[in-house]
Amino acid sequence: MAFAGNMAKKGILSLNIQGAAELHQCYMPFVTNGGLFIKTTNKYSLGDDVFLILTLDDDERMPITGKVIWITPKGSQGGKSQGIGVQFADNTDMEVVKTKIQSILAPYAGQEIPTSTM
Repeated sequence: MAFAGNMAKKGILSLNIQGAAELHQCYMPFVTNGGLFIKTTNKYSLGDDVFLILTLDDDERMPITGKVIWITPKGSQGGKSQGIGVQFADNTDMEVVKTKIQSILAPYAGQEIPTSTM
């Protein structure tokens, strides 16, 4: 997974995820509208709007809009990576993204696999 660094401005992120296992590490199905955990060392505040360009398995780039709903600071317990949780905006474009993510993750349904989230 690409680290979200060197951005033109704080609210724009780029994330390239390769394979279902890596996607499972980042996806947050328990969040209303869905969301992703993004490793980043950039500073954010809860509620910040973000724009994300997501690429899954070198496929098409998908624009995602959302808000920061949690922050994992540097040096967190349990070896969790520093980054932010982004909740997808509530709009029809996000339904397409969620459907694609869920179809990729279907083989993992019901499995207890550790993630970068909870």
